[in-house]
Amino acid sequence: MCGRLALTTPPDAVRQFFGYDDRPNFPPRYNIAPTQPLAIVRQMLGGQRQFHLVRWGLIPSWAKDPASFSLLINARAETASEKPSFRSAMRHHRCLVPASGFYEWRRTPEGKQPFWIHPADGDIMAFAGLWDTWSDPDGGDIDTGAILTIQSNRMMSQIHHRMPVILKPEVFDTWLDVAHVDRREAQQLLLPVEDDFLVATPVSSRVNKVANDDEDVQRPVEIGALPETTAKSGPSPKSAPDDSQLDLF
Repeated sequence: MCGRLALTTPPDAVRQFFGYDDRPNFPPRYNIAPTQPLAIVRQMLGGQRQFHLVRWGLIPSWAKDPASFSLLINARAETASEKPSFRSAMRHHRCLVPASGFYEWRRTPEGKQPFWIHPADGDIMAFAGLWDTWSDPDGGDIDTGAILTIQSNRMMSQIHHRMPVILKPEVFDTWLDVAHVDRREAQQLLLPVEDDFLVATPVSSRVNKVANDDEDVQRPVEIGALPETTAKSGPSPKSAPDDSQLDLF
């Protein structure tokens, strides 16, 4: 699951990591939520990469009325190639989503505890994403996107049973090359990241409110130790609760 993320890395560092040619200037965002602008990196016909903004919440191009369509903020990596809502995007519109980190909530007897989850080494990473363009009857276009998720690795399974798919720079070209890499081949790249790639820091419930978009939402708080898990990649599909694509927390 991925329902909130942050992009606070300086624009020049993001550009260097993702290798796009344009030079967008954007402010730090500490609490990006669904329906808000989401940064993506996509590959153009000439092979160059481009920074672009989409609305977070994918609307397939064939949808007749976006107002009556479910908000698809996440897509399951295991089934995206076959699901009608994502099949075309997996074939034609794969992208990377720049993120400095994301937030996830762990259920406890006292309530839901938010965590700020970010790379252990470095301050930028790439989520596997999909985008699509919806056109209204009057000819207006809107680009929208979703983040692919996978069953959690050992570390993330202590917090939630799903996590974003994180892609490394060495597979960027393969994932973005929709002209030569079909959706089934691309799907093989969608795996949980290694257990020690991310670290999780408990933070206050200020992040629960979308209006709180400042560095204080990442301020650490004291909690008890996380429970140990013996699973290699989180709970099995049979025992894991259903992962609603609409559940932000």
